[in-house]
Amino acid sequence: MRALEFLLGGIRPGETVLTLGGEGSTHVLATATHARRLGAATVAVRWPHDMSPLAQRVARLASERATILRRRTVAGAFLTVLRLRLTGRYRFVPLGGSSPLGVLGHVGSALEIAEQVSAGVLPLPARVVVPLGSGGTAAGLALGFALAELPTTVIGARVGPRVAVNRVRVGRLLRATAALVAHHAGAPLPPALLARAMSPEHFRIVHDVYGGAYGRPLAAGDRAAAILLPRGLALDATYSAKACAAAIALAAEPGRTLFWLTFDGRELLDRGEHP
Repeated sequence: MRALEFLLGGIRPGETVLTLGGEGSTHVLATATHARRLGAATVAVRWPHDMSPLAQRVARLASERATILRRRTVAGAFLTVLRLRLTGRYRFVPLGGSSPLGVLGHVGSALEIAEQVSAGVLPLPARVVVPLGSGGTAAGLALGFALAELPTTVIGARVGPRVAVNRVRVGRLLRATAALVAHHAGAPLPPALLARAMSPEHFRIVHDVYGGAYGRPLAAGDRAAAILLPRGLALDATYSAKACAAAIALAAEPGRTLFWLTFDGRELLDRGEHP
């Protein structure tokens, strides 16, 4: 939602949003939900992958709120999106909302954390653990913490294949977002600030919660979800459960660990059901 606040800004009733994601994409569901609230339609291009029960519910609900175009592969989906964008009839929202404009929403959330720390209502987190997929959340938090001069480390729990989910992608997003900030501010951000944001001390990737395939449940993620469900939070197996498993493991390190929940699936669960 933080990215969509910017990406759907100015959209008018009657327009059509175009986006893409895997079959169980929570991004597709969120985009379709909020575009509809603004009076816009959504066309989503999706591809198959491993699906948990919660992901299946996400897919069904998204199908009710958007026109779905199914493709067999990720490459086929991207080619379809490219062809549709060339028609000029759509307002495009990128995969995961991860573009410089969308990443600004996550920069803002890091600044909110800095305000809460300054006000004494939140202990300074030594690290913030987020799911790492399209990279927008991690890039925005890393840039925002650098701007706020917080020593917090952003740790991305990788949930996709290394070829698409890696430090290079996050760094590219961070630099592009910094250029957008500099454009509107009228002055470039210091190179040292960008180097700090992407340094190993301030941005790390955890690889051991991937599970072997995008969307494939992980036993440690299931255990993490089981811990939080009685406390009122439902984690999805694709993203948040894996990041929570990483956060639980990292909590043994010195300092506070903050788990960053990117999707709460409570409303999609039957009473008492495990996600």
